[in-house]
Amino acid sequence: MKRFYSILIFSIILFAGCKQEEKNEKKMTNSNPLLAKFDTPFEVPPFDKIKNKHYMPAFKEAMKIHKEEIDAIVNNKDSATFENTIVAMDNSGELLINVSSIFYALKSADTNDSINQIAKEVSPLLSKHKDDIALNEKLFKRIKSVYDNKEKFNLNTEQMMLLKKTYEDFVRGGANLPEDKKERFREINKKLSMLTLQFGENLLNENNGFYIVIDKKEDLSGLPNSVIQAAAEAAKEKEQEGKWIFTVQKSSIFPFITYSDKRNLREKLFKAYINRGDNNNENDNKKIIKEIVNLRIEKANLLGYNSHANFILDVNMAKEPKNVYDLLNKVWGAALPVAKKEAEDLQAMIKKDGKDFTLEPWDWWYYSEKIRKEKYDLNEEELRPYFKLENVREGMFKLAENLYGITFTPLKNFPVYHKDAEAFEVKEADGTHIGIFYTDYFPRESKKGGAWMTSFRKQSRRNGKNITPVIMNVMNFTKPTADKPSLLSFEEVETMFHEFGHALHGLLSDCTYEKLSGTSVARDFVELPSQIMENWASEPEMLKIYAKHYKTGEVIPDELIAKLQNSSKFNQGFRSAEYLAASFLDMAYHTLTKQNNELDVNKFEGNVLSEIGLPSNIVSRYRSTNFAHIFSGGYSSGYYGYEWAAVLDADAFEAFKETSLFDKETANKFRKEILSKGGTDDPMTLYKNFRGKKPSIEPLLKRKGLL
Repeated sequence: MKRFYSILIFSIILFAGCKQEEKNEKKMTNSNPLLAKFDTPFEVPPFDKIKNKHYMPAFKEAMKIHKEEIDAIVNNKDSATFENTIVAMDNSGELLINVSSIFYALKSADTNDSINQIAKEVSPLLSKHKDDIALNEKLFKRIKSVYDNKEKFNLNTEQMMLLKKTYEDFVRGGANLPEDKKERFREINKKLSMLTLQFGENLLNENNGFYIVIDKKEDLSGLPNSVIQAAAEAAKEKEQEGKWIFTVQKSSIFPFITYSDKRNLREKLFKAYINRGDNNNENDNKKIIKEIVNLRIEKANLLGYNSHANFILDVNMAKEPKNVYDLLNKVWGAALPVAKKEAEDLQAMIKKDGKDFTLEPWDWWYYSEKIRKEKYDLNEEELRPYFKLENVREGMFKLAENLYGITFTPLKNFPVYHKDAEAFEVKEADGTHIGIFYTDYFPRESKKGGAWMTSFRKQSRRNGKNITPVIMNVMNFTKPTADKPSLLSFEEVETMFHEFGHALHGLLSDCTYEKLSGTSVARDFVELPSQIMENWASEPEMLKIYAKHYKTGEVIPDELIAKLQNSSKFNQGFRSAEYLAASFLDMAYHTLTKQNNELDVNKFEGNVLSEIGLPSNIVSRYRSTNFAHIFSGGYSSGYYGYEWAAVLDADAFEAFKETSLFDKETANKFRKEILSKGGTDDPMTLYKNFRGKKPSIEPLLKRKGLL
């Protein structure tokens, strides 16, 4: 009897505890800003109200609601139709998409230990949730029924594409697998979600974990004042005032290795940069890479593909590895001899400089800058004063206005997630609201490296209402100093134009379905809208609009423009070789057909680069252990896409060159056939609708000076 009462009391306590936990969860849900309608201008996220404690309850509630929405589709007693199954699927999960978009955007742009921990906790839950939907037999049966009877539904092109992609996603998500293989498929997805997350976290730690401190002025020899000032500010932030700090962030390392006379320090910083993730410490990525590669092979094999590359490319423009290799080899064959000739010129410059050593990778930027100065009388530092960040941004906005008639209005006292972020309202010429555009340009320890575009909300239409997009550009440019604004290199200018092109793709989307809108296109097509924008950056007519001296307001002189254009093909052998090397490396990992538990990452990488003949004085743009695009981002078997899209963008820009730089008719056609269409039709069909023909590779090789 005593034992009975003990059990009863324990049960009552347990029940009360559960009830209290339910009350606490309900209270958290009711007060969670992520779960309420956003009471903000244009319904942007209420960043000031969102706390880290809100994310996990929001994820759980959003997944629960999404499951209920899926159950309603599955249990619909009516026969499956396009509307009650495919459209219902596209409309489902809105809350989960919103929560995920906010969380992962901020995880990349402004993370902390708490957010990283939440990501680790929620990753397996999201993986399971996704697989529960993708492997739901009853749901797939309804989708397949619509797909098999598509002729009955009188679908337009966009509807047909939504049906096709929905069906393909389920097949590629394991819906056709036999039951005994579905469980293993789930395990693989769960493991991959955790491993790619860990790879990115390790790389962020490596980016933040290394820097060199200079305390002697003589070790600053060769560095421009702007670079020295930025390093002094970095030291001040780390409470080492009076010293100078250089990091492996691109905005710090590349100016250093371009101008520093101290070869030993160039070597030290460069080696730290290329060895990120390969230091046999707690942030080492070699074991993670081996696991990711093997799991991707196993997953592809389960789905009936020879390799991960076959799996990925099947839904991209390239379709199969052979077509990727055909492109890479064609450009490689043109670029390698040019790169070798450039190396000979650099070696000659080393000798001319009175030095007696063999050219190494950490010498390339330094001596190529000397040659550029000698050949073209152009010093990068001559250009920087004309590329004040705010002027470049205003120039991009003016370009968008000239091409598409749209405007960007700064928004003051507007919700932002960090003091560096700024917001703009984007409007049509007649004042119609298009969307919101956020910018966030400066590096910090809470932000991953690189540059990217993302969205807090994608454009779509629901129940007759147009859902307007909220788009963001994030970069890592040199911060302003106490007496100087952020002045960009021309390469950074091109990066800014590039990401703005992605932003326009998201902002000018005019699609019905969220799944197809904006940048939801084939991976090797998505870089067309971004890369075509880079073409305008160096055009004299465009430079006259935005390149103004930050002190005097003087427009960049014709002499400097001529030097910039004359040097545009300079060092293109090197730039092509380092990029292509990374593309070959990506393809080599992902065309493997059999798992190898003994995979030696460094040996594998060395063999790949040796086989293509990469000179020892050039390093692949990304080494395996810091190749976030393919092991943490979404570019596995897709890094070639920049070159594939370069063929498209060089050919597409010819349409403007054949008319005029700001030709309204050509621009409107590009907006109508490319930017507004998202993934609503086959990419090549969209391209031919714009250009009237298939693209040619000649404009690209000509632009690079490789023809």
